[in-house]
Order: sequence, then structure tokens, then C-alpha cells
Amino acid sequence: MDPDREAEQVASQILRTSFITVVFTACNYYKTETTASVNTIQFSLPDSASKTAVPSLPKKKTKTIYLTFDDGPNKGTKKMMHVVQEEQIPVTLFIVGQHVYGSKEQAAIFDSLVASKYFEIANHSYTHAFQNKFAKFYTVPDSALKDFVRCADSLHLTANIVRTPGRNIWRTATVSSTDINSSKSAADSLYKNGLTQVGWDLEWHYNDTLKLTNSSDEMLLQVDSMFAHNKTKTPDHLIILAHDQVYADAADSAELHQFIIRLKQKEEYNFEMVSKYPRLKN
Repeated sequence: MDPDREAEQVASQILRTSFITVVFTACNYYKTETTASVNTIQFSLPDSASKTAVPSLPKKKTKTIYLTFDDGPNKGTKKMMHVVQEEQIPVTLFIVGQHVYGSKEQAAIFDSLVASKYFEIANHSYTHAFQNKFAKFYTVPDSALKDFVRCADSLHLTANIVRTPGRNIWRTATVSSTDINSSKSAADSLYKNGLTQVGWDLEWHYNDTLKLTNSSDEMLLQVDSMFAHNKTKTPDHLIILAHDQVYADAADSAELHQFIIRLKQKEEYNFEMVSKYPRLKN
């Protein structure tokens, strides 16, 4: 064979071999890189068990309860105070002026009430309608007015929010109601002289021996029912009447405590003082 021809064939063979090697290497490199690239892009769906639970929002407090106590200070006031302060809720006390000056202990209790941020002090007359002589008290409007003014002056009350003794009377900017018609003239006179009168929607009754006649569970059912059936003077606002003297009894003060705890557990219920009641004054 011609040496030049043989050399040309050898060179051609080497060139083909080199080209094939380069192509094979390049293809293999591309395959490897592509696989590596694909392997690094991984998508995984979250396991249902590992999903983070979204916490539910608390219910909005849409209903307001005004817990009020009449006739203090007396033998039951201290226990009532202890319950309210432990549960840290705002309440309104309709105070009888004469009771504050009944003893040094009662005067000291009154001072403690005034100093506490949980108690709002309001006017329940000075003599509690001439010591429960209701007919006489309400048939002489001027005398009734003077009794409330005396209480306000002696206790340095400025809010002009009152509750009439022995009567569920309302005189506010939006509510006018008189439970016993013979008291109407006196109620009108008080209102004309700037005294806003606040009654109640629900009373926690007691018997002649100063024992509660309803349990805390029964009272809670009544509260729920009154809101549900719109039985309050103002929709979504409920005023509860209780009396200090009942809670001198340990069992009854325990019922009061349980009642407040159960009300607080209702997320839609809010507590306020009577001065926050809507449209008390024009």
C-alpha cells in the first residue's frame, strides 16, 4: 500500500474515533446534568396531618350585662365585694345613705368601695323610702326628691343616677316605665330635677329569711332566655338586680360567685357599669 495513502487512512480513523468520543462524552454530560437539574427541583404536597391549624377567632362580645346591688352597705357587702374583686368585673352599687352612717364598720366598707376601681356608686335614697314606707314616700314628690338630694350630698355623689326604693322605675332618654302607677308623679318630678332613674330587667329574688330562691344555673338560663327573646328594655343590654344583704350567707355568696364565673365563660357577654348604659341622658 502506498505509504501516503496508509497514513491518510490512519489519520481519518483517529479523527472519527475522537469525534465519536467527544459526542458520546457530551451526550453523557448533558444527560447527567439534566438528571441532576431535574433531581434538584422537587415539589411535594404537604401532608394533611402536618397542616398548621388556623386558630378560630374569639366571639365578639355583643351583649352587655350590668350587675347591680342594692341596699348596701350592710352585713353582706363584704362578701359581695370579695367575689367581685376576685373576678375583676365592673358593677354598680345603689347605696342607701343612712346605711353608710349606721356604724363605723359600714362607713369603712363604703370607703373601700369608693377606692376600688370595680365599683360604681349610685343613689338609692337616704332613708330607703322612709324605712320602706313606700306609699308615703311616693305620694309626696317633694319629700322623695329631698331624700335623694340628701343622699347625694352626704355621699358626695355627682352622677345623678338613682334607683327608686321598692319600685322598678325607668326615666332615661329612651326608656320611660313605671311599675306602680301611684309612683308616677314622684318619678316624673325626680326626672325633671335631673335625676336619671334606672330600674332592672331581671331580679335575683330572695325569701323572708334572706335566702336566694334561684340557683346560679337557673339565673343563667333566665339571662340567656331574656337575650334570646329580646325581653330587655334595650336590646342586647340587660340590668340585673341583686341585694347585698343576701350574701352574708356563705352558700348564697358561693352561688353569686358561680353565677359570675358562668357569665364570664359566655364569650359574647360583656360586663359594664350602669353609667355606660346606652342613652341614659339626652
